[in-house]
Amino acid sequence: MRPSKLFNPVGWFEIYVDDLERAGRFYAAVLERQLNPAPTDGTFEALEFQGQMPSAGAMGALMKHPMRKPSQDGTMVYFSCDDCAETSKLAMQHGGTVFKPKWSIGDHGFIAIIGDTEGNAIGLHSFK
Repeated sequence: MRPSKLFNPVGWFEIYVDDLERAGRFYAAVLERQLNPAPTDGTFEALEFQGQMPSAGAMGALMKHPMRKPSQDGTMVYFSCDDCAETSKLAMQHGGTVFKPKWSIGDHGFIAIIGDTEGNAIGLHSFK
């Protein structure tokens, strides 16, 4: 079955981590979202963001995988938040960094680029 074109094009994402417990605490605190252990085949560990599939947005998980490492390079995942500046402050309070503070992207709102506790660069998006 093909997904509806009404859905956003990304259906799943993975953020690779070295320390799953530490990363889980960071994302739960900064994004104010619960993460749950996900079933795996035993070759890797995962914490899944709460959500539903299929849905209009993307589901995803933190992954501790022997074949993948955290990186600031490559694909950028943007997380929705109420205010990029406030969420950036939370990131710093929980061991993250701010690479690019909140800036306007015109009619599309605002974005910021932060670093997580694992060495990944992630984006924040807000309309405020």
